[in-house]
Amino acid sequence: MLSAGFSGFALGGSLIIAIGAQNAFILRQGLIRSHVFILCLICALSDALLIAAGVAGLGTVVSRSPVLISAVTLGGAVFLGTYSFMAFRRAAKPGAMVAGAPESLGLKAAVMTCLAFTFLNPHVYLDTVVLLGSLSAAFEGAERVAYGAGAAVASFAWFFGLGYGARFLAPLFARPAAWRVLDVVIGVVMGLLALGLFWSFLSGQ
Repeated sequence: MLSAGFSGFALGGSLIIAIGAQNAFILRQGLIRSHVFILCLICALSDALLIAAGVAGLGTVVSRSPVLISAVTLGGAVFLGTYSFMAFRRAAKPGAMVAGAPESLGLKAAVMTCLAFTFLNPHVYLDTVVLLGSLSAAFEGAERVAYGAGAAVASFAWFFGLGYGARFLAPLFARPAAWRVLDVVIGVVMGLLALGLFWSFLSGQ
């Protein structure tokens, strides 16, 4: 069981530790110390739910539903494109941000944005439900449960580490120029992801 749990942790960690839309959003919220706990919890619980679904066998259903994948792909592309535009607009007028600043999102808006980043990203289904789910077939019974639990623990460790670890970069981001660089990077990442999703959607038609 320990080996299966470690395998799940290692694979789960390798899939989420990357510069992506969700991670960029959590990093930014962590830097301004805005709704960090609830947003990290949403991301981690969402991953755990999707991982459990994949381990339970939902991955096969998702992989065989091109309509579902296409709908999520198009919705994700539009959302990421919009957020990319917003990031570039912020970069044009940067400022040193602190927790509670007017630029930070309210709780409801932050939660809705976090949920959109999580569930309007087709890659999250392919990674957690399809890939992690299909690889869980190598384990049986308690070992499969341990594998899924290991992957879920990796998500909790990563998101809370990212959200609360971001505050150590706060002195750097006391300068407006640093926020300009971060928002440009976020804008580029989101824009490239949006273009990639649009291309995937068009290629699948």
